Amino acid sequence: MRILITGIGSISSIGQTSGEALHAMSGKHSGISSLSLFESRYKGNLPVGEIKKSNKELTEILDLTPGRTYSRTALLGMFAAKAAFEDAGLSRRKDEKLRIGFISGTSVGGMDLSENFYADYLSKPSKGRLREVVSHDCGDSTERIASYLGIDDYITTISTACSSGANAVMIGAQLIRHNFLDCVIAGGTDALCKFTLNGFASLKITDEKTCRPFDESRAGLNLGEGAGYIVLEKETNRYPESYCRLAGYANICEAFHQTASSPEGNGAFLSMQKALQTGNLAPEQIDYINLHGTGTPNNDLAEGNAIKRLFGKKIPYFSSTKAFTGHTLGACGGIEAVFSVLAIRDGLVFPNLNFKNPVPEHGLIPETNFLENKEINVALSNSFGFGGNMSTLIFSKR
Repeated sequence: MRILITGIGSISSIGQTSGEALHAMSGKHSGISSLSLFESRYKGNLPVGEIKKSNKELTEILDLTPGRTYSRTALLGMFAAKAAFEDAGLSRRKDEKLRIGFISGTSVGGMDLSENFYADYLSKPSKGRLREVVSHDCGDSTERIASYLGIDDYITTISTACSSGANAVMIGAQLIRHNFLDCVIAGGTDALCKFTLNGFASLKITDEKTCRPFDESRAGLNLGEGAGYIVLEKETNRYPESYCRLAGYANICEAFHQTASSPEGNGAFLSMQKALQTGNLAPEQIDYINLHGTGTPNNDLAEGNAIKRLFGKKIPYFSSTKAFTGHTLGACGGIEAVFSVLAIRDGLVFPNLNFKNPVPEHGLIPETNFLENKEINVALSNSFGFGGNMSTLIFSKR
């Protein structure tokens, strides 16, 4: 069964639409900037990829009921999922016969509200707004986004760290293949908050400068926020034209370390290899790789070693887009799925910003220019999470 991509939607620090994101990447305009959303000890010290819209502004744009409390994770998810839903020409009124599912990945959930509640509660147990903790659970944002779209046939949440969005796409495809659903909106959403910024800083994997994926001088990641969703449908005579198809996918658990990959890149290698096997594809058929490419010493060493091992001397175009958006955690698999679809649609290769010198251990040099009019028939996108939960998606024009 062929599974088609019929709609896309994203929001990130480089744009509230796919067109805005492409414009930013074509001009090499990064969305990494100083933190302004909330007060933090790291404000001015750790750059982030934040969306320059307040929760109030997002609520107004989405035409939500004033006075109701929504986590920023839910708001960003609504924004991107609505764009994908409408891009595919879907509506509950017109598509009542379609079994539509919504699968969303997230890491942060409603933590941006919870951390505010506990600041008040810890000072005095009788203080704190309880409505701010009811959105704490990761599933809350999924339920609210699905309700906003009018989807109730199937709803579930994936939380496998930074592979969450990619795994949501994978599970959506499996549900369609096994005839549980006809159509799935899948991807991920995550918002910046103090908890996440403090947590990653404590792991000592954040960079005080703009991140430099796959560069010898890389020192860590820049956190970001956003959401990205794609619409998966089984091939039918329904009217929308498709962008491309989901050709292959895989998830493996390397379980090498709680937060690190094996230096040899065993997990990344197996994830890409299995995805190729699922799609009945050979390595030489891949035209572009959207790297996980976080800019951390560990990831870029491991992922590079895996790519060199799998592709040998015939390595396709490859780049990381995280120096544009920041690392959006559970959302990155969805956002970068959208970017991969756009690469195929428009024949593009995105630039890997801030690269100067290759990692000595593998010597790989990513593409640093915005390339147009390229024959990108098959694109591979990697998303690797803590605990060794590693996923690969492959999209194909045909």
